Amino acid sequence: MKIKDVISTLEQFAPLPLQEDYDNAGLQVGLTEAEVSGVLLCLDVTEQVVSEAQQLGCNMIVSHHPLIFRKLRHISGDTYVERCVMQAIRSGITIVSMHTNLDSAEGGVNFEIARRLGMDMQTVTILQPREVEGVTGGACIVGELPQPLTAEAYINKVKEVFRVPCVLGNELLQRPIKRIAICGGAGAFMLPQAIEAQADAFLTGEMHYHEYFAHEQEIQITIIGHYESEQYTQHLLKDIIDKGCPGVRTVITSVNTNPVRHYF
Repeated sequence: MKIKDVISTLEQFAPLPLQEDYDNAGLQVGLTEAEVSGVLLCLDVTEQVVSEAQQLGCNMIVSHHPLIFRKLRHISGDTYVERCVMQAIRSGITIVSMHTNLDSAEGGVNFEIARRLGMDMQTVTILQPREVEGVTGGACIVGELPQPLTAEAYINKVKEVFRVPCVLGNELLQRPIKRIAICGGAGAFMLPQAIEAQADAFLTGEMHYHEYFAHEQEIQITIIGHYESEQYTQHLLKDIIDKGCPGVRTVITSVNTNPVRHYF
């Protein structure tokens, strides 16, 4: 199977037109006619990840976050992005990214978060849905837990599922939490829509300080970290390729690319 066949499978699941205007999902580096020797799956492309692909004999990397997000004015090795591009080209490695198109796709990143939380997937719907190439998408979803939880129990469940040492949020909600809105990554822009959808809680990766104000006892804000909220995307990518491209070797990176550290 060729690299272009894997790309086609990914884009059938999450068409590129679903991506946000600012994004740069899709082919990042390399050629697509080569036979696939293996696909390395990651959240971010770093020099360590490209080296890992070399060592594993993978000539394709599929990431969530685009390696090339802003225009490159030159490729001289000054930044890690430039060095990754150079290293990939020298090694014959093709890099493809599925970013906000995979966030928005039905069954995509936000749905994976909901599944991991144990939500009733029959209740999950997309807020402000739009359809592109026959695929329905949207930046945020809302759905329900099988049973309501206290705010404290909900926070503890989030910490356990996403393996985070702490959760940022506003004061604990004094009513049961059952209906949850989810927007992986930097999803603060969807907080008003989550409130409008009468969610008890809103889960995302990051928010600014002033965005926490004036929502006490209105909604339980739940911030777990950008990387942490999207960490299972690698598993989602593996599942898409394994189903659509049987026989293609897929490997989840062993490199933790999260640049943020918690100090206690």
